[in-house]
Amino acid sequence: MQKTLIDSGPLIALFDRSDRYHSNVIEFLKTYKGELITSWAVITEVSHMLDFNLQVQIDFLKWVERGGVTIYDISQSDIANIRLMMEKYIDIPMDLADATLMYIANTENIKEIVSIDSDFDIYRTLKKQNLKNLLKTGVKK
Repeated sequence: MQKTLIDSGPLIALFDRSDRYHSNVIEFLKTYKGELITSWAVITEVSHMLDFNLQVQIDFLKWVERGGVTIYDISQSDIANIRLMMEKYIDIPMDLADATLMYIANTENIKEIVSIDSDFDIYRTLKKQNLKNLLKTGVKK
């Protein structure tokens, strides 16, 4: 099964009907075949951004609980590598959620992401490759 990273922006858009990317994300997910992978940092960021409505936060967590995304386990020993990536891209800057996704991409050799964030056009894996943004390319697997 294809593994694809998912950033906070599309997850926020999925649960916020007023978000300008809401319908794009819905359409993408209707045809996507694969496993969406994210991190606890992304889950936390999404929950914080959905704080306008507690029920929406709960609906998001129910969706996660049902397997809407797989949460990758990042251990304390992985933090040094994540911090190094944040330092490398300090001029962008790379936040914790983005750094965890790039860490997962490197660790699991994942080459695709679903994001509305243009920073992923800049970030590179350890193999000096950028991630293909499926939301921007319209590619569905």
